[in-house]
Amino acid sequence: MGDIKLIEVKEDILADNDAAAAELRERLKKEKTFMVNLMASPGAGKTSLLLQTITALKNDLRISVIEADIDSIVDAEKIAETGIQSIQLRTGGFCHLDVSMVKKGLEALDTDSLDLIFIENVGNLVCPAEFDTGATIDIMILSIPEGDDKPLKYPLMFSKCHALIVNKMDYLSLSDFNVDLMEKRVRKLNPDIEIFKVSCRTGEGINSWAKWLKKTVADSLAEKNP
Repeated sequence: MGDIKLIEVKEDILADNDAAAAELRERLKKEKTFMVNLMASPGAGKTSLLLQTITALKNDLRISVIEADIDSIVDAEKIAETGIQSIQLRTGGFCHLDVSMVKKGLEALDTDSLDLIFIENVGNLVCPAEFDTGATIDIMILSIPEGDDKPLKYPLMFSKCHALIVNKMDYLSLSDFNVDLMEKRVRKLNPDIEIFKVSCRTGEGINSWAKWLKKTVADSLAEKNP
């Protein structure tokens, strides 16, 4: 019986993706376009947060959205109703976006005329955390019904994100979700993460989140390219 050679394909795929993502990030920086990669579990409120954020910022920033789903265009249709251009990526079974998929969405946009692009990634807390999309920053949503133990179960997602949106705060009184314990677990993984507590249903906390994002975008766009 001959020798068996083990080839780590995943490492090669991730390395190639990271290189392409860094190249895309540099391109968008030169074009002064800020891109946000939004990740969460299904039902956590990604589209609802986008709708609230668009309402808060669309008079100040030129915005577009790249939607990603295994199937359906329902979320892209909701975004389009706000008057914002929305591109739907149908992944056909893939549980995440990588930079090559994001580039296909960007091809349909005039990035030179945009300040802010949102990517609504495929809904799960595992695969999207592993693949760099070329976004300027990564944001995630954790909803109250999901439980305060998710940082223990999905540490990579919480470790890599620049900000955490805790959504559905209006459900807090109906649950045993411990906000302080959750925050302690998150900051153990990621001490510098920004945390915003919101309710997309009532509007609670949306202004604070939108104000932070607007400043973050403005600071980035004001940076001089070398």
